[in-house]
Amino acid sequence: MSKGIWASLAVAVSLTAGLTYAQYPVMNMVANKVIEKYQNSSCEQLWAARGQPPGAEEQRVIGFLKSDPQMRQQFFNQISGPVMNKMFECGMIP
Repeated sequence: MSKGIWASLAVAVSLTAGLTYAQYPVMNMVANKVIEKYQNSSCEQLWAARGQPPGAEEQRVIGFLKSDPQMRQQFFNQISGPVMNKMFECGMIP
C-alpha cells in the first residue's frame, strides 16, 4: 500500500476513536474508574471483592450498559486489556 493510503487510514481511525470517546463521556469516566480500581488494587483486594454483590452505583451503570449495546461495546473495548491483564496476573482467569 502506498503511504497516502496508510496516512488516510490513520486519520480515519483517529477521527473514529475521537468521536467514539466524545460520544460517551460519562461511560469513559466510569471505564477509567474501573481501570484505575484494577490497577491500584492488590490481588488480595480483588479476590475479596469478587464475591460481593454490586453496589447501587455499579447496578446503575450495569443498567445503562444493558440498555445501550453500542455503549456496552465501547466500555468493554476500553477496559478489557487492563482488567484482563490484572485478572490474569492475580490468577483469576487461566
